[in-house]
Amino acid sequence: MTEITIEDLHSYLDEGLSDGETARVERVLRESAPLRQLLRSIMVERDRGEHTVGAIWRRYRISCPSRDELGSYVLGVLDDGLRDYVRFHLDVIGCSYCQANLTDLQNRQKEPSAKVQQRRRKLFESSAGLLRRP
Repeated sequence: MTEITIEDLHSYLDEGLSDGETARVERVLRESAPLRQLLRSIMVERDRGEHTVGAIWRRYRISCPSRDELGSYVLGVLDDGLRDYVRFHLDVIGCSYCQANLTDLQNRQKEPSAKVQQRRRKLFESSAGLLRRP
């Protein structure tokens, strides 16, 4: 078994590992008190406000496409350059945050129309009193 590095722990905290790697890190964390202590110290350091360019980039997900862009990707209406970037971001980078958003959007697209209409009606009913006529 390979050793868990500080970079692995940072990726673990950023949810940037594959499912298999995440499971491996969690398994080793359960067995190693020193590694848990190192993880705690990394978390404390982050809470104090790590302000490196890399930390800010990860924290604000600067390279992640927006949910609207992911929705357009699902619908197949992105221009070629942006479509290629989104595909790269999802498939090569393997961003788990964006993959989860994509899965949610794909699942919503597959919902039966009756369920979509029911959700729209609930949203309308919950906001009807907030809308004003001009």
